[in-house]
Amino acid sequence: MTEVANRGAARRKRHERIRLRLEGTGSRPRLAVFRSLNHIYAQIIDDASGRTLAAASTVEKELRGSKQTKTDEAKVVGRLVAERARAAGVERVVFDRAGFRYHGRIRSLADAAREAGLEF
Repeated sequence: MTEVANRGAARRKRHERIRLRLEGTGSRPRLAVFRSLNHIYAQIIDDASGRTLAAASTVEKELRGSKQTKTDEAKVVGRLVAERARAAGVERVVFDRAGFRYHGRIRSLADAAREAGLEF
């Protein structure tokens, strides 16, 4: 087996492998999540038309500078993206964790989006 140069390259490789099977359609778009060191981003993407239907992140003006933990901020982003998706007429999505492990901030974002009405 070949080794990968660093963790970022390993994540990108996992993401490519996941995306081989995962695709967002018009009836069931993709909820793509990206986690950086300090922020988390989520967007609802229709891959068929190549459009972003809804998005939310911790770099938005109303969420910037909060004194919450990163996990709590991820919950807020999950609720926010779910509300914006439902306003855009989206109720069912496929979850694209982008090669990140399903725990911590990724999990709290997904759980909050489910609680806010999105169906995975």
